[in-house]
Amino acid sequence: MDLKQAAISISMIVFVLSSMLGMGLGLRVSEIVAPLRDWRLVVLSLLANFVVMPFVALALARVLRLDESMAIGLLLLGLAGGAPFLPKLAQMSKGNLAFAVGLMVLLMVVTVGYLPVVLPMLLPGVSVDPAQIARSLVLLMLLPLGAALVVKAKGPNLAAKVKPFFDKISNLSLIALMGLQTLFNIRSVVAVVGTGGILAGVVFLAVGVAVGWALGGSTRDTRSVLGLGTAQRNIAAALVVANQSFKDPNVVVMVVVIAIVGMLTLMPFARTLGRRVAPAPATPR
Repeated sequence: MDLKQAAISISMIVFVLSSMLGMGLGLRVSEIVAPLRDWRLVVLSLLANFVVMPFVALALARVLRLDESMAIGLLLLGLAGGAPFLPKLAQMSKGNLAFAVGLMVLLMVVTVGYLPVVLPMLLPGVSVDPAQIARSLVLLMLLPLGAALVVKAKGPNLAAKVKPFFDKISNLSLIALMGLQTLFNIRSVVAVVGTGGILAGVVFLAVGVAVGWALGGSTRDTRSVLGLGTAQRNIAAALVVANQSFKDPNVVVMVVVIAIVGMLTLMPFARTLGRRVAPAPATPR
């Protein structure tokens, strides 16, 4: 691993860890589980992420006549749900944070079992190690989140004191990650210009938002979360499979390019959604 990739990896790890810890310190398990008791919303969320998005990836690759490597990169993202960025996007959009965390965990767990089974069906001859995907998701996301939830349950005062620290680290590391991803991968982005890869990424993200919003229930705070959660894919899981199972570097390039496009489009979109939410009325004294 070169220094550039190491800097990006460190920023990613710091962001994911601090985000999971910060969210866990601010929520209770019951708050996360409650939205997932709506079986209809859960089924629609799974349908959007693991049926519609893979189909969209395959359709875009065919319509835009993408190179095989880029089509594979797009398909990997279509199969990988549960992005660690989702709760941050939910905060920006003023969506239902508890639903965002519950949805993220649900999609991550399903991805671990789903991607290794479905990918070889769509790409015969490709093998995927589910243990390697699970290891990164469990160590970086599920364990820190679980530990923080325990602290919140056992020591709410301590959780309230340390949560702002992790929130600040999360924000700073996200800024660093965006800057490093854009700076160090600018050549990859430029190389994709004219191939249809960037257009495919933009359309892919837009369809994800639209599908999630349409299937996200009757309330704005869950529709925005599912819209953002369906568009923002699990980059970490897709990169693990891209590096492990494919020799063509353009598969990784496609994943990285769409990751950058997603950061540059979904974050401003989430902030715009948040600005449109009316402020809560002041509580009379």
